[in-house]
Amino acid sequence: MRAHQTAAATPAYSRRCILKTGAGGASVLFAGGCDLIMPDIAEARAPWEAAGESFGDPRLDALAYAVLAPNPHNRQPWTIELRGEDEILVRADPERLLPETDPFNRQIVIGFGCFHELLRQAAAERGFALDTDVFPEGDPQPLLDDRPIFHARFRRQADIQKDPLFGYALDRRTNRAPFADRPVDAEALNRLDAALRPEDGEFEWANDEANIAALKDICGRAWRIEANAEGPHGETTDVTRIGRREVVAAPDGISLYGRDIEAFRLGRVLTRDSLREIGSRAHREMVSFYERAIDTAAAFGWLTTDPNDRADQFRAGAGWVRLNLAATREGVAMHPLSQALQEFPEMAGPYAEVHDFVAAGKSACVQGLFRFGYAPPQPAAPRWPVRSRIIAA
Repeated sequence: MRAHQTAAATPAYSRRCILKTGAGGASVLFAGGCDLIMPDIAEARAPWEAAGESFGDPRLDALAYAVLAPNPHNRQPWTIELRGEDEILVRADPERLLPETDPFNRQIVIGFGCFHELLRQAAAERGFALDTDVFPEGDPQPLLDDRPIFHARFRRQADIQKDPLFGYALDRRTNRAPFADRPVDAEALNRLDAALRPEDGEFEWANDEANIAALKDICGRAWRIEANAEGPHGETTDVTRIGRREVVAAPDGISLYGRDIEAFRLGRVLTRDSLREIGSRAHREMVSFYERAIDTAAAFGWLTTDPNDRADQFRAGAGWVRLNLAATREGVAMHPLSQALQEFPEMAGPYAEVHDFVAAGKSACVQGLFRFGYAPPQPAAPRWPVRSRIIAA
């Protein structure tokens, strides 16, 4: 069961951190001055505007929200097959996986869990329940393959209960900006916890100075490892879209856009080659921007499951997006710091440190690590339109 704080107190950390300290202790990645609201990439944001329209098929109506789900490197790795009048079959696109930064596909599966949770909520808004079979042809291990992630049937249900978090679906963001120097209090973090269901995983948090400093240190070192590891950094560079033209042409991956980005691109300061070159100006600016973001965390939270099988990873995705929706409701910015949870060899040290910090059991896994704080709202991230993800049966 998840830990909750008492209403009478305003503690600085949740139960597990009390035990620990009691023993003694982008859409824009680095163009900090750029104009984020760029009308010329409106086409790449169009799927956010399309959600809520009627496509003449309740499955497409719900899927229009599902494709807005948070997912690793914004790869949007889903392929969707419409079957009959009321069924869908969802698979992973093998061309959109991240073998360097997510070698066991764990984070990709979490993204599918986010996708399904938004699908479920959107279907309920239209009066439909989902009868879902997760991994209907077996649990794909050690890697995902062509077997379905899930099969779902839409079933009309007159008395279906709508999810109150759904009202925040179109305002939900991953906020990579530096956060304001303003604390996030325990009551707000506990309300995030209360948004989870028992099957979504266990959420805990820390907002005291000592534990924040410890997690900033781990996350900062993990970020520098990823940014300087040839394989993972190269993979990230490969899916980075630089400038308006690339973002509109391929509205997935990591999008860099804005006036400064265009100037850097035209001046050849920011190119794919310069971003890939470790130690270049573009690389140093990227590292510095993300370091500043980490350093402004006002609180941290983490989501764990025990054990860590595919079904747990999928359910953790529902927990992940529910936390994000609840944070949106609270006016709290949320940003996943996934580097220390990546499972490529160079990350073994920070990965172990995070699991030790949160005192996860031997069979448990930290499925998400997040920084929380306050920052101005961010624009919606680019997305492929829902029909582009539909494949023929």
